[in-house]
Amino acid sequence: MFYQNRTGCQWRYLPHDLPEWSAVFYYFTLWRQDGLDRRIQELLRCQVRERAKR
Repeated sequence: MFYQNRTGCQWRYLPHDLPEWSAVFYYFTLWRQDGLDRRIQELLRCQVRERAKR
């Protein structure tokens, strides 16, 4: 999810150490529809801000 979101690369060009692109895309789509991707991003953002004491 973060790789695609950050790089904007084509799904078929995901690194080979990840599962097949269609499986990654399937779960990414489910998480996006559910809003889970935004919740994960918000949690990570909060953690980074806390570590930076902001």
